[in-house]
Amino acid sequence: MNKYIFLIITILFTSLFNIHADEEVVTYTEKAIVLNVQSKKNTDFENDIIEQQYVKLKITSGKYKNKIVNVVNNLSGTTAYDIKVKPNDKVIVVIEEKEPENIDVFISDYMRQDYIIYLSIFFLILIITIGGKKGIKSVITLSITVFSVFKILLPLILKGFNPIIVTICVSICITTITLFIVSGINTKSISAIIGTTGGVITAGVLSYYIGSKIKLTGLSNDEAVMLSTINDSIHIDFKSLLFAGIIMGALGAVMDVGMSIASSIEEINKANPSLSKKELFSAGMNVGKDIMGTMTNTLILAYTGSSIPLLLLFMYYEPSIVKILNLDIIATEIVRSLSGSIGLIIAIPLTALISSILIKKNN
Repeated sequence: MNKYIFLIITILFTSLFNIHADEEVVTYTEKAIVLNVQSKKNTDFENDIIEQQYVKLKITSGKYKNKIVNVVNNLSGTTAYDIKVKPNDKVIVVIEEKEPENIDVFISDYMRQDYIIYLSIFFLILIITIGGKKGIKSVITLSITVFSVFKILLPLILKGFNPIIVTICVSICITTITLFIVSGINTKSISAIIGTTGGVITAGVLSYYIGSKIKLTGLSNDEAVMLSTINDSIHIDFKSLLFAGIIMGALGAVMDVGMSIASSIEEINKANPSLSKKELFSAGMNVGKDIMGTMTNTLILAYTGSSIPLLLLFMYYEPSIVKILNLDIIATEIVRSLSGSIGLIIAIPLTALISSILIKKNN
């Protein structure tokens, strides 16, 4: 079975990173559709029973578009790795071209992008329909956020810059641009920006300090381990990368809280301009306390939701609580959840204080 897993991983690496077996082989990743499938069970040289699919494919993109090819698709019996196809399935294939028209084709994965695109379009239509002008602004800020992550944050980290410093700088820029575009350049936005920045920096510093004390490696998941082996010329501090991820993960929730508090204080002041700074601060804290319970749950549940398979394994095997709490992967998720939640909580009084001071100063 291991040899089939190795084959699948090799194909995935080839499609993602365009790795060539030698200089004479050119690799393409293209789309295809399954025309016909015939299944057959065989035994390999280790006498394991394997299932093979003899698949007729039509390539639907790239240099070999409309070319029909026959492919042997080996199945290992492991659902996590098998790509079991049926007629009319759309798939991604890896084409290895040794010379023109001399090609080897492998099924790499199911083609999932169509429905992802449909879902994205539905999301954009919904946010613009319900939000109107605010919805359009939200789409613009979302685009800026995606651009900042993929064109600034990730490239700088790959070039060797400190992940924590880069993430803090990008987070502040994202927060500032987002809140200024959505709510304009005013006291409310400035208060929310300061509160959000204070919250995410608190989360980052706290997670870094605790993570260093309990010796988190930053290599608790397969992706980080894979990243550490892809290229000797790429030097990444995985501990810093872990804490940078905590900052980025908490940013959205903390920004939401900061704007909610600042907006509430501004509306309260408009309704009753005679309130003092202390009274406005107290009102903002009351709003913040109501938000705090649900938003901390949001962060905890988000991180828990991503770890359900692992938690089910613990429930099944019932290891000791001492062993569970001291596992790197569990300690990482606990630090991630609690640090993000603490950053969110800190943002509440900080935003309320700044907002009440600035509003009364401008009155």
